[in-house]
Amino acid sequence: MSTTRSESGSLLPIYFDEKYREDIDPWQFRTSAYERDKFKATLDAFARPHYQNVLEVGCAIGVLSALIAARCDRLVAVDGSSTAIEEASRMQLPNVRFSTAFLPDEFPDGMFDLIVLSEVLYYFSELDLRALAEKCLASLQPTAEVILCHWLGETDYPLTGRQASDLFAQALARRRPERTVLHEGIYRLERLTFAPSDADGAK
Repeated sequence: MSTTRSESGSLLPIYFDEKYREDIDPWQFRTSAYERDKFKATLDAFARPHYQNVLEVGCAIGVLSALIAARCDRLVAVDGSSTAIEEASRMQLPNVRFSTAFLPDEFPDGMFDLIVLSEVLYYFSELDLRALAEKCLASLQPTAEVILCHWLGETDYPLTGRQASDLFAQALARRRPERTVLHEGIYRLERLTFAPSDADGAK
C-alpha cells in the first residue's frame, strides 16, 4: 500500500506536507493569474453578499480564505497539512480559525450557511467523499449554499474533478438543492442552494 494513501484510498496529510515543505506555494496560489481569476469567479458564485458562518474545506495556505473572510462574520478553514495551516495562520485574520483536520474523520463542529470546497474533493476516495458529504449535509443551516470548484484535467488522484463533483452532488441530492453549474471549461464551478422547505423535509 502507498505510504501517501489511507486504507480507503484517500491521500494522506503526508502527501501534502511533503509538497509544502519543498515549496510553501506548490500550486502557485499567490502568483498564478489562473488561480487569481478562479478565486474571483469563486467569490462571484456566492449568491449573497455576506454570510455568518462559513466552512472552507482544504484551505491550503489561506489565499482564498483571506478573500472569503471579507464576506463573512466567521470562517472555519481546515486542511490536512499542518505545514499549510501554520503558513495560513501567519496572516492572523481576526475572523478566521485555521485548523489542521484530516477529513472526513475530524470534521469541525458548527452549523454553516456556506461551505466552500475548492480543489479538494478529488483527493478523497469515493468512500471517504461520501462520508464527507454526509457530514457537510448535517452541518448545513436551513438556508445554505455549497460551492464546488475543481480542475477537470487528468490527475493521478483517487478521483477526477468531474467524478468528485458529481459524486458529492449526488450524495447531497436527497435535500433537493438547486444545482447551478456556473463555469465548465478548464475547471467546473458550481453552486448548490438549499431552501428551508428542503431542510424541514429532511428532518
